[in-house]
This record gives sequence, structure tokens and C-alpha cells, in this order.
Amino acid sequence: MRQINKILIANRGEIAVRIIRSCSSLGIQTVAVYSEVDVFAPHVRMADESIFIGPAASSQSYLVMDTIIEAATSSGAQAIHPGYGFLSENATFANKCQEAGIIFIGPPPNAIELMGDKMKARALVQELGIPFPQGLVEPILPENNVDQIAHEIGYPILIKAAAGGGGKGMRIVHKESELSNAVKIAASEAQNAFGDARVYIEKYLENPRHVEIQVLADEHGQYFHLFDRECSIQRRHQKVVEEAPCVILNDDLRKKMAQSAIEIARSCEYHGVGTVEFLVDNHLDYYFLEMNTRLQVEHPVTEMITGLDLVELQIQVARGEKLDLIQQDIKIQGHAIECRIYAEDPFHNFLPDIGFLSKHRIPSGLGIRVDTGVEEGAEVSIHYDPLISKLSVHADDREKAIHKMKAALGEYEIEGCQSTIFFCDYCMKHPNFIQGRYNTHFVSDFYEPDLEHNRLICKYSKNLPDPSIIALMAGVLFERNSTQNEYKTSTVTSTSPNIAKDKPWWAARRN
Repeated sequence: MRQINKILIANRGEIAVRIIRSCSSLGIQTVAVYSEVDVFAPHVRMADESIFIGPAASSQSYLVMDTIIEAATSSGAQAIHPGYGFLSENATFANKCQEAGIIFIGPPPNAIELMGDKMKARALVQELGIPFPQGLVEPILPENNVDQIAHEIGYPILIKAAAGGGGKGMRIVHKESELSNAVKIAASEAQNAFGDARVYIEKYLENPRHVEIQVLADEHGQYFHLFDRECSIQRRHQKVVEEAPCVILNDDLRKKMAQSAIEIARSCEYHGVGTVEFLVDNHLDYYFLEMNTRLQVEHPVTEMITGLDLVELQIQVARGEKLDLIQQDIKIQGHAIECRIYAEDPFHNFLPDIGFLSKHRIPSGLGIRVDTGVEEGAEVSIHYDPLISKLSVHADDREKAIHKMKAALGEYEIEGCQSTIFFCDYCMKHPNFIQGRYNTHFVSDFYEPDLEHNRLICKYSKNLPDPSIIALMAGVLFERNSTQNEYKTSTVTSTSPNIAKDKPWWAARRN
């Protein structure tokens, strides 16, 4: 069994905090990395050690592989946990970790590479006989008769990036006259976002549910599923509200989808935690969408209904342990809902917002969980994803979970920037959500913020503090920046220009 008693967390924000907490409960020391704007972030203070890695831009800090690996080596960490985003699904980084003798807490590089290429993944599930939306299993090439292919599939169709995700490099095409331009735009977006311009065509399912299966595997040939999550409420093809289990799945369909997910994981010799995503149509037919080879943002709802700690399980697998689990003993316990609280304006097309959190008061109570990496007084930066927190609740059944979420949202107070609290509250109160009758078009079909805008604007809009508080915050920020600049000058002692090995005076070591 491989020894892991110190882990470097190659991430920031709420996921870094969440990993630190699991490591602490296991007696494992943690090393945080941070950019110049994260110098006072909670994850930096919570970790046993912290290492400065560069400027605010992620391309110069959190995405610099060699800097991250040097930080791990210099700190004596035996393993790196990538969280999600950043380098979590980067096969090159996983290989570099192996070459440096560092354990990558995630699946093997070949599994990351295979499932990261959407067309290779589609070809694999085709061999397994698992359904996927009709379309190509190869990229669109100049010599392809794209018009004919699209006609054979039937409009509407979807142009998708082969190496994509998160809605980037994706275009819905409803008629032939839109096709050529859509292919060019999708390819350009894919190149800019992923460095890979390949795109392919698949049939666009017009009113699907987005349902995913959590899978888990160790290195001893054991494969498990941890049931399903419903992730259909999205804006810009990105999730905002998730729940577990999915309300539309019956026992038979749940079993079939879970078995398909396990077959996919087994076929690429996967180990660790991963998520196989499907679309489910009005006839309850399901289609493979993609596999995410990492811990998902929405993993708390799975933890709530199973009672399992997914980060702890990841570490056990990374150590080479045989998991002490039996599939039949893993049961669905109640119902869980997660609302992502983003710094976005729900009254103006979810545009990202920035500012200082002059107030951040989170709800609490039995069955309420808040995963956050910010605190009151912190700046919501333009440099990273605008996620403020994930608010999750658990109850005996779905109706009680909805009531609990409404109450928790009512207690949540954010001032200084707009947030998606209003939208999440709107979802919980909408009859289609309450009745479980919704799909991926919930926002376009049902969301009408102007109907309640005037009545609720005072509660949910950006509330700025009075001038005296602004002046005080400006003074604190100036002092912090001065301290930060002094620290950076005096402690960057590594051969790498991006690494500071010593822990700053303000980051108190956990006792």
C-alpha cells in the first residue's frame, strides 16, 4: 500500500477547503497553493502549509504544471489532489506527477485521455452497445459533406467540441442555412478554449433531462455506483441546481443506467471516483453524453444520500487500498438538493458580478451544508469562476428537502454583489420543479424574474455598505496589499520564480 500522509491541493476556493477537511479528519497534512489574490483565502489559512505560486491569472499560477509539481516536491507531499477544474482532467499533468514520483489522486492518465476526447468516448460506448445521440464518432473534416450528414441525422443538430465541456465550442443548429457558420464558430471557440479545433455532429435532443451516475472503482477490480443525480437546471449549459436521486427514474431504469456507467468505467480501466453523464428523453430512453474523470462540483448531494465521503474514498483508492464496500449495502437515504450560489446577476441573464462581500451570512442547521471558500469582507475576483458557495440540504423525502432549501435560502444573506440566491429560490417555489416536471430548458421555458423583480429587488439586489464602511474596507485592503507585497519580496527563495516556501506570519498553523 502506498503511503500518503501529506497532500498538496492543486486548487483553490470551496473545493480546496472541502478537501482539507477530509484530510484533517484522516490525520493527513495538507499543503495549499495560492496566487497573489488568494493570499488571505480561507484554504490558505486552513492548510498546514502554504506555498505561493504566482500571479492572479490561472495561466500563470494554478495551471502551471511544473510549478505545482515543484511545490509538491519541495513540501514533501507524496500526493496531489487536483479537485475539479484547472488540472483535474489533464492527462499530461497526471503523467508528469507519475514521472516525478508523486501520486495523482485521480484516474490513470489513459482513462483521462480517452474520456476527455468526446469522439473516442462515443466510439467506446458504441462498442459496448450503450446508446448515445445519433451522430458522428469522428471529427468534421473539410472533405466531409456536412450538409448531407446533418440532413441524414435530422435537424435540430448539435455541433460539439471533441475536447470540450462546460458549453464551450457548442452550437445548436435548427436549419441548414445556419450550419456552415455554426461549425466555424464552434471550431474557433474549441480552439481558443481547449487548443483543439475538432468538432463533431450529433442529434440534438430537444427536451432532455440531464442525469448522471456517480461511479467508484479501486485498483482491485471492484466497481460500484453511488446512484444518480439530476442536473437539468442550467444556464449557458452549466448547472445551477442539482438533486439526488433523480425524481423520474424508476428502479429498473436506475439499475440499467448504473450498469451502463459501470461498464463504461470498467472498459477504460478506471479507478477512483468519476461521473458518467446521460440524457434522458420524454420516453425514458437514455443516451450517453460524456464521462467526467474527476470529483464533480455537485458531489455533496451524493454524499448526503449515501453517507459516504467521496474525498476519503479517493484517497483510499490512491493508496492502493481495497475498498471495504458491498454494492448491496449502499442505499439511497432520503433526498438531497444543491443550489450553487454564484456571483451572477439573475435579473440580467446571469452576467458575472464582482465586488466585496460586505455581508456573507450562511444558513445552518440539521441537514444543511454550505461548502464555501470565501468569507465576509472577501473580494469576488474577476480572475476565477464566480462560485461563492454550494448550499446543500438533506431530508427524509423530496418535499421536505424542498421546504428545507427554501428556508435555508431565506436565511442566506449576501451583500456587495449580485448572487443566484433569487434564482434558486424561484426554482424551489416553481410548480414545475416542485412536481418534478422540468428539463434542461427550465430557464428559457419558465424563468421570468421580472414578475417578482420589483417585490424582491430590495432583498436580493446588490446592497452596498455606507461610505464609512467602504473607507474602512479600502484601508484594510491597502494594508493587506502592502503586507502581501512585502511577503512576496522576502520569501520567494525557490529556484522557481513562482514558489515561496515559507508560510506567511498570518496563516496560523492548525493545532
